Amino acid sequence: MRLFRNAKFDVLGSRRRAYILSGFAIVIGIFSITVHKGLRFGVDFTGGTLFEVEFSQPTSVGALRDAMSATGLENAQIQQFGASNDYLIRVPLFEQESGESVVESVRSALTQAYGADGEAWTSRTDAVGPRVGRELQRGAFLAILISFALTLVYLAFRFEWRFGVAAIIATAHDILITFGFISLFNVEITLTTVAAILTIVGYSLNDTIVVFDRIRENIRKYRKDAYVDLLNRSVNETLPRTVLTSGTTVMTLLALFVLGGQVVRPFALVLILGVVIGTFSSIFVASPVLLEIENRSGHATETAKKSR
Repeated sequence: MRLFRNAKFDVLGSRRRAYILSGFAIVIGIFSITVHKGLRFGVDFTGGTLFEVEFSQPTSVGALRDAMSATGLENAQIQQFGASNDYLIRVPLFEQESGESVVESVRSALTQAYGADGEAWTSRTDAVGPRVGRELQRGAFLAILISFALTLVYLAFRFEWRFGVAAIIATAHDILITFGFISLFNVEITLTTVAAILTIVGYSLNDTIVVFDRIRENIRKYRKDAYVDLLNRSVNETLPRTVLTSGTTVMTLLALFVLGGQVVRPFALVLILGVVIGTFSSIFVASPVLLEIENRSGHATETAKKSR
């Protein structure tokens, strides 16, 4: 069984519609980031303390908020997740003005409100100081930039600089749209989210390189074809692999999103968005951008002349 047997879609002929769709998604994302919702950074990047609390008896967000307020933590963010008695408590502080640590304050508040007989206990505690949070922000940003730079060097060495630039533009397109959807869906950016974004970079580039490999093979194989026909042929020949790989990956991530719980769900959501967007760009963005670069540099014309 083979999907898209003998596919002959005019992908390059649809590139303007793809550009419009991508531009629309990018504009919505930029609007959401700059005007509407912005980016919501977690305690990994802003500094603060995160608690996962499990209760043996039913409680409510209101009761937990009252318990936090009693110890001076009125700005605590409380969210139910997972089972009905599991809660996340986020406090944008590492240490109170009195010098007492937030961890001690939260545990004291839970003991006063629910007793010390095991009705409430913390299953996980993450505490990050504001200075460490700023360093992690810089580190995450540098990690993404370095991955782009190394990729450009690798692709320029393996193919030509034109292929490298096209791949970087397509990957930047994926990351920009993904960040826009992260803002739109109000997904909290943590170190796990950054790991998902770096995974998207690798996935998208791998998909694009498969197409570019086929383009390079077909340039040698079909010397008399026009450059745009070579690109269309290459995209269609790799289409079954692209769609099947992405489809099975998305199905796995959907299972992770549905069954993985509240902590894993943002990671799975970002990966789902990235894989879908990356698949779109490897088909409708990378090769059209390569064609634009080749046309502007005159290389496509030179290739056509050499093939005659």
